[in-house]
Amino acid sequence: MTIDRERMTQSTADEKAIVQNYFNTTGFDRWRRIYGTDQVSKVQADIRKGHQQTIDTVLAWLKADASLKGKLICDAGCGVGSLSIPLAQLGARVYASDISEKMVAEARDRAAAQLNGHHELILSVSDLEALRGQYHIVICLDVLIHYPDNQMAGMLAHLSSLAMERLILSFAPKTPKYTLLKKIGEFFPGASKATRAYLHSEEFIVEILGNLGWRIERNAMTKTRFYFSRLLEAVPAK
Repeated sequence: MTIDRERMTQSTADEKAIVQNYFNTTGFDRWRRIYGTDQVSKVQADIRKGHQQTIDTVLAWLKADASLKGKLICDAGCGVGSLSIPLAQLGARVYASDISEKMVAEARDRAAAQLNGHHELILSVSDLEALRGQYHIVICLDVLIHYPDNQMAGMLAHLSSLAMERLILSFAPKTPKYTLLKKIGEFFPGASKATRAYLHSEEFIVEILGNLGWRIERNAMTKTRFYFSRLLEAVPAK
């Protein structure tokens, strides 16, 4: 048992290092362009469209309920700031982090161009496991794809411990169709894709959240040709 746990810990560390290296090297320019406005390939433009739809859905949910002014929000895995910056523009106090130093640097550049000194946005380099603090809302978009099922309960428990009012997550749904597409290389296309992509069943994620004391308030599915993402909003069950 001890040997198995040590192997799992080492495997987790190795995979995290691969993800970090990828988004600091070959993957950085690819995803910076996808999350930007530069001309990209048709596949990348389709992924950009899907990602933006997920961002827009989250913003619509949050704006529909109440003012975000003064709300403390954790954007876990912020990338280039696609969600963090508009949240700050809406008056939220945003703590945003990403495992990639280059992604965070790009987010700082974009924030400097789009925000002024009246907005509260703190950006830092951190993996999900190292996040600490208490936030009204914790959001983690397009990051859980890097975590296999055997790590999901622990990761969701950690994110849950940071959230006081709301937890918003996205993940690649595990269905027969998407599993097949992934196997034949159509689910995450592109020669520069160098990290593993894990699919998760919605029932599995919902069960974990339920055991942690959350209930699903809203859900949405974003589907484009090359981008598939299930979005869940969870609130305390009591």
